[in-house]
Amino acid sequence: MLNKALWDFAEINKKHLGMVSIDIPLISNLDVWGNIALIKQFHQNVSQEEAQELVLKYLQRYDMTKIANKRNPALTREERFCVMLLRAVMVTDAVVVIDRPFQILPAMQNASFINSALKKVDDTYQECHIYDYTWNAQRYRVNDAEKN
Repeated sequence: MLNKALWDFAEINKKHLGMVSIDIPLISNLDVWGNIALIKQFHQNVSQEEAQELVLKYLQRYDMTKIANKRNPALTREERFCVMLLRAVMVTDAVVVIDRPFQILPAMQNASFINSALKKVDDTYQECHIYDYTWNAQRYRVNDAEKN
């Protein structure tokens, strides 16, 4: 049921879809900046130099410029999630879809990290949709201490 809803939504929004999913991993023979820059370079004809500069600015939002030349196996799960999110927001007028984020971040108890990561790039996408199983609904609740 979840997969059908997800893929139906993806089909409707395919021109602007930026997917974050364990089923769409980072490209293993590219470093972080290359994975993120790929869409800008090949779909928008941005030069390698411009794309790398742009990626470094986005990595700075997460204080992660030091991982720019790392490859997927060298990343923490949190770093990998942020890189996948940055790759997704590179799509023009991105509609970001996060597919079962707790499969990417299994140790996370709640969605505060996900919310924080989204907030850091909220100027780069049009909308964001999270698809997950109903049994994870409790993990998306924000406790009163985090509300301001």
